[in-house]
Amino acid sequence: MDAADRPVDNAPYLTHVHGGLTIEGWSRAAVQSYWRVPELKVGFDLGGHPWDFMGTPNWFVSHTHLDHIAALPVYVARRRMMKMEPPTIYVPIEGVEDVRRFMQIMQRLDRGRQIAEIIGVEPGQEIELSRELVVTVFATTHTIPSCGFVVWDRRNKLKEEFLELSGTQIRDLRLSGTAITREVRTPILAYTGDTSPAGIDGYPPVYEAKVLITELSFIRASHRREKIHKFGHMHLDDFLERADRFNNELIIAAHFSTRYHTEEILRTLGNKLPEKLQSKMRLWV
Repeated sequence: MDAADRPVDNAPYLTHVHGGLTIEGWSRAAVQSYWRVPELKVGFDLGGHPWDFMGTPNWFVSHTHLDHIAALPVYVARRRMMKMEPPTIYVPIEGVEDVRRFMQIMQRLDRGRQIAEIIGVEPGQEIELSRELVVTVFATTHTIPSCGFVVWDRRNKLKEEFLELSGTQIRDLRLSGTAITREVRTPILAYTGDTSPAGIDGYPPVYEAKVLITELSFIRASHRREKIHKFGHMHLDDFLERADRFNNELIIAAHFSTRYHTEEILRTLGNKLPEKLQSKMRLWV
């Protein structure tokens, strides 16, 4: 949807469609990050909140820096104003009580109820969104507690040993209590939030997800990687070193430092990215 067609254009975002998924959002380091995938009914981070995103009921917050969570009470208030069901917000477990207090403070200041289910999550946890969709939580490496998320498509498929059986035989086995199916999971979307390379290296499904939304905060050779990693971010050279590991169909690279103009980002990555990455990477600028 073009900006001119939006009912209220209160926050910028770009849109890209790939493999039946619509990725919408915006991210700039120290400014604001927010993303959603309408088909999955999920959003990631709430540093800002376009009016159009209000209908998305489930949000996963990677960490509690203001450029990733400041718009949470705005979003919750809008849902209540529009008489929508309270949303569900997942945040790193270390910050869940402070987030709840934050919402209570905003309720007192705004004189409007902040109704939302705030749930703490930690690495290794799974969240069922539906029969077909499950989200796993993995550890990322940033300056405060943080985590990333992978959305999996989950299907039950007939076990290989039963593939040659007739429909009647399969029915009889099922009625007898025999487990005839196995669960098959496919990672369809990974979101890292802010992280150094250790965050993605520690969870291999990130490299296998059909769509990966990740940060690429720094691109200049003069910016020292050891300092960048210390503050929980990625450098272009980190991507170049891992070029052969990215099996994703689409990589959305965002969260560029405000030091860079769009022209520099496009020129630098156009010159340095190998074809294998250029063909699948979309720069969110």
